[in-house]
Amino acid sequence: MTATYTFDVFSSLDGYGSYGGDGDWGGYWGKQGPELLDHRLASFDEQHRMVFGATTFRSFVEMLAESTEASDVRDPWVTRMRGMPTTVVSSTLEGPLDWPDATVVRGDAVEIVRRLKEESDVPLRSHGSLSLNWALLAAGLVDRLQVTVFPVLTGRSGEGPVFGGADDFDLELLEHRTLDGHIQELVYRPTLHVSRA
Repeated sequence: MTATYTFDVFSSLDGYGSYGGDGDWGGYWGKQGPELLDHRLASFDEQHRMVFGATTFRSFVEMLAESTEASDVRDPWVTRMRGMPTTVVSSTLEGPLDWPDATVVRGDAVEIVRRLKEESDVPLRSHGSLSLNWALLAAGLVDRLQVTVFPVLTGRSGEGPVFGGADDFDLELLEHRTLDGHIQELVYRPTLHVSRA
């Protein structure tokens, strides 16, 4: 049986990512509440294998190293995610890694994830890692696209369009929920859009 792969990402309403302490927004754009944090923690109750690209992995390691126990970066769901077995796709990272069960794998990301989907006994999940996941979307390897939309517009300060380098996709809505009365979690099945021209 092939393991499912979920691309999990946070986004502003206008399609930008949050990078922890960027600008004056802070993590989650300052909009998180107990329902979001509890839901995120529960979503990591089941064992997963995390998959990261080098840039996102470095960012997580750096944010965790610079954070305090009280910061957003140390939320319980992040701690639980960090304890999951992790594959980092990179041609530049060298060990040892400041991550309990992380393995660096060199090579083509599409082939690496295709192999992981065939071999893994647990679902695969990635948080962030935009360019990696754009390639996996294009290759048809993403089974679930989980977008958590925060109620902010970042037209002036937004960096890193979440889907700015992705192809065109049709999306089938699988699940949706409202958290803390204003955050939307949308889970889709992506299918590469075929032009009718």
